[in-house]
Amino acid sequence: MDNFNEIKEFILSLGREIQQESEQEALTIPVGISNRHIHLSQAELTVLFGQGYELTAIKDLSQPGQYAAQETLTVCGPKGAIEGVRILGPLRNKTQVEILQGDCFKLGIKAPVRMSGELEDSAPITLIGPKGSVYIKEGTIIAQRHIHMTLEDAKRFGVSDGQIVSIEILGQRGGILNNVVIRANDTSRLDCHLDVEEANALGLTPKSQIIIKK
Repeated sequence: MDNFNEIKEFILSLGREIQQESEQEALTIPVGISNRHIHLSQAELTVLFGQGYELTAIKDLSQPGQYAAQETLTVCGPKGAIEGVRILGPLRNKTQVEILQGDCFKLGIKAPVRMSGELEDSAPITLIGPKGSVYIKEGTIIAQRHIHMTLEDAKRFGVSDGQIVSIEILGQRGGILNNVVIRANDTSRLDCHLDVEEANALGLTPKSQIIIKK
């Protein structure tokens, strides 16, 4: 009889563990790792590549409608330059350059940590293309950590658009990252965006999973 109770308790315990693992897996978020890149406006595209030029898409990105283009540019600051910086499409209303913290030292600029589109008083930069160059008075930022999700995802995770959360990164070199902004709307796909410096420090890969810690 005692043996029966032990077996019963073991089976129930195993069931609870499987349920907990299933619930945890349902609340994990895939991670997208971003390198430095450029979003161009039509005006800058024309100056850099010539009248009538169109970007050539080579790879779809995690967010619907966005893609990596074949074209690259050289970005220049007062102290140095970085070649081969990828352009991402589609075109935007205003040019935006997203760099890494370490790039600031090489370029000789002070780029603020900002959400995409928040470009007022951000750092200047010069872009050099095959047909010309353009000086951007503002538009260079270091991307703020953020999580894209649908409104339905936001309900499931118990968060809201614009909310700032912490995240736990699983794995041998994992840890906690604070100041992660939720970006929830019906045009997004679930994905946490970190840059390569953050990813390398925590041993992240595109297959890594994270958990929101509110």
